[in-house]
Amino acid sequence: MGHRIEFERPDGGLCAAYHADAGESRAAIILLQEWWGLNGQIKAQADRYAQAGFHVLVPDLYHGRVAGDADEAKHLMDHLDFVGATDQDIAAAVDFLRARADRVGITGFCMGGALTVAAAVRLKVDAAVCFYGLPAPEWIDPAAIAVPFQGHFAERDTWITPAWVDTFVAAMQAAGRQPEIHRYEADHAFCNERRSEVYDADLASLALARTQEFFRRHLLA
Repeated sequence: MGHRIEFERPDGGLCAAYHADAGESRAAIILLQEWWGLNGQIKAQADRYAQAGFHVLVPDLYHGRVAGDADEAKHLMDHLDFVGATDQDIAAAVDFLRARADRVGITGFCMGGALTVAAAVRLKVDAAVCFYGLPAPEWIDPAAIAVPFQGHFAERDTWITPAWVDTFVAAMQAAGRQPEIHRYEADHAFCNERRSEVYDADLASLALARTQEFFRRHLLA
């Protein structure tokens, strides 16, 4: 089980986070929340990665608030400063882990997936894995992703649609990148076990295994 910590942001403020320690490992992962906030489900995800041998840090991007329903989650996400979250909270998390690990990866779900892509462009991370989330193309150019990148997307996603994913991947490939993309016959948020209406245990397990193998390859090799 992890615990709550605080560390300093580039602007001098404080960021709180959930920290799951992996002992003597020299590899670390930043895990970014869905629009719900830093809740028990995302903490459980962090614990799984720690058990697999990665230090994990989940920055609290909502600074203590956790959504109780979809309307509140949408409100919190709509009012999040995505640039500030990337350049302050997530950047501070990278710095914190850099002092404790040789390599730092980043991953996230939905909103956290979009921020994962942003961090892969704006911050110094060593690998990135995105789950069914993409930033607005006018904010982040996919062609600028230079680190090893893996993406997990749902074919029945009506938000991060297959067509949007196609455009994103094509932009990376046109720039000479070779993203590792996995598509699933599933709905958005199929990895969230608290969303019984969309959760797919088999596909979630497969996606987790692929992610852990990817991070072992790029963070532990």
